[in-house]
Amino acid sequence: MNIYKFYFSHLIKAVEKFKSDFKYTFKIEDILKKLTLEPPKNSINGDMSTNLAMILSKDLKLSPKIIANDFMAYILNFPDVENVNVAGPGFINISFKQHVWSDFISNLLQNKENWDKLEIGKGRNINIEYISANPTGPLHAGHARGAVFGDALASLLTEVGYSVTREYYINDAGNQIEKLVESSLLRYNEQVTNKSIDIPEGLYPGEYLKEVGKILYEKYGNELQLVEKEKVFEKVRSVSLKVIMRMIKNDLLNLGIEMDVFTSEKDIISGHLLAEILKNLKSKNLIFYGVLDPPKTTDPKNWKKREQLLFKSSVYGDDSDRALKKSDGTWTYFATDMAYHLDKINRTKGNLINVLGADHIGYISRINAAVSALSNGSVAVDTKVCSLVNLLEDGKPIKMSKRAGNFVTLSDIINAVGKDVVRFIMLTRRNDQSLDFDFKKVMEKSKENPVFYVQYAHARCNSIFRSSKIKEEELTLKNPKRLKDSYEIELIKFIALWPRTLELAAKNHEPHRICYYLIELSSIFHSLWNKGKDNDIKFIVEDDLELTNARLSLVKAVALTIRKGLSILKIEPIFEM
Repeated sequence: MNIYKFYFSHLIKAVEKFKSDFKYTFKIEDILKKLTLEPPKNSINGDMSTNLAMILSKDLKLSPKIIANDFMAYILNFPDVENVNVAGPGFINISFKQHVWSDFISNLLQNKENWDKLEIGKGRNINIEYISANPTGPLHAGHARGAVFGDALASLLTEVGYSVTREYYINDAGNQIEKLVESSLLRYNEQVTNKSIDIPEGLYPGEYLKEVGKILYEKYGNELQLVEKEKVFEKVRSVSLKVIMRMIKNDLLNLGIEMDVFTSEKDIISGHLLAEILKNLKSKNLIFYGVLDPPKTTDPKNWKKREQLLFKSSVYGDDSDRALKKSDGTWTYFATDMAYHLDKINRTKGNLINVLGADHIGYISRINAAVSALSNGSVAVDTKVCSLVNLLEDGKPIKMSKRAGNFVTLSDIINAVGKDVVRFIMLTRRNDQSLDFDFKKVMEKSKENPVFYVQYAHARCNSIFRSSKIKEEELTLKNPKRLKDSYEIELIKFIALWPRTLELAAKNHEPHRICYYLIELSSIFHSLWNKGKDNDIKFIVEDDLELTNARLSLVKAVALTIRKGLSILKIEPIFEM
């Protein structure tokens, strides 16, 4: 039972009756957009609190406190309400009879597979594009954050009923591929001559390209030395991309990530989509030839005015129109991005989510404009930017990877601390906040390490079952009323917040909320464990089997909730530490 959803439905019915009784004219649907029912900031005020009086105040032209006092009588008719009071500017606070919470645990255990079931998505399609690192080398720490965030978000949205596509956009065209081919040929020449070569600045120096050079030599022998680079370009490109994408896919699998779709930028450019966007935009009078002002970061004296084919991006809220073709007639990067988003719109037939690095924050408004124009406003795109990850060792920046050339690889991180630690730590901050990843701290067995703290809570739950010699799966709550200690009730109230947390995380595209919730749940459980040293709050009471059963049932509810949260994050729970 989702207790907040249950009482929210009663709140809506009460609002409808309140409107009818007082013959008010406000629109229920407008109120529902802002109406909340949530825990009060201070638990001393009650169990739940609603902002109803304050959002009605404007429509009714009455003081929120007057409205709140009138509405209190309607809330007193809710099932099992013990007390209602008005606080602050007009919050209506509700307290329930104690058995509401103990009965909640009984209901949870009887419906453990579905008690937190949400159908927000209702089978609707949604495409999440994330990672999309240039295929010029292995994934690094910065990619890890976007990878974990995007994958956890995909898992979260799947959990609440969306049909999710996980997508990787392979940037296999452009200048970076030119440099990759040139770098690979140097490694190939090392194989031919059996001599080391200094990699010039501006190319890719990582030792991972030695494997590419070796495969090229095994496949072509000396053949590639005998012709110009332009004539062997496609052969070298194909082998290089195949090897590096294999590295990338292997790293992702080691991180627990398996993509549904890999889309090639080269295929987008060579296909029909660029012509299709021109046709689409021209039919809506959204393209024209014009001259752009210099970017804000460019000195006007160094800016050459030139006529280009432009998209009226400013019509859709962008701060400037955007070039689709350069003055020489070649396509811009933005045009390719636009074509790619049209491809996603055509395939997905649903909304889009882009997960980008911090260096792409300036692209948000133009992509929003492109999607709105191409879909006639029928498709929404939410762009999530992942901020930087600072890799530390005992508080100090760590050395770079020799194999990678100039960065620490994702593979290095996974090998050092494990998949589950990487996934959890990457979600301990909002995606748009910078994050410190300290190798020493994430391996500590202390409450300062959030991964350990949550896993230890789950392991403690299972240690209680082992001590009781009662199997968790065989446990059923016989007398919920025996759960009445204030510490027990506090824990139950927090467990009851899980479906609401799940809903808010999904609606706001914020998987870090799951991580935060698990840390707080673990904290409350650890506190109860420590209180268990007191004879009055022991989990196992040998001369009172009914009380033991009730408390073990509460422990089972904790374990189930932790496992559910970890499963969404794709982290394996630990049963013994």
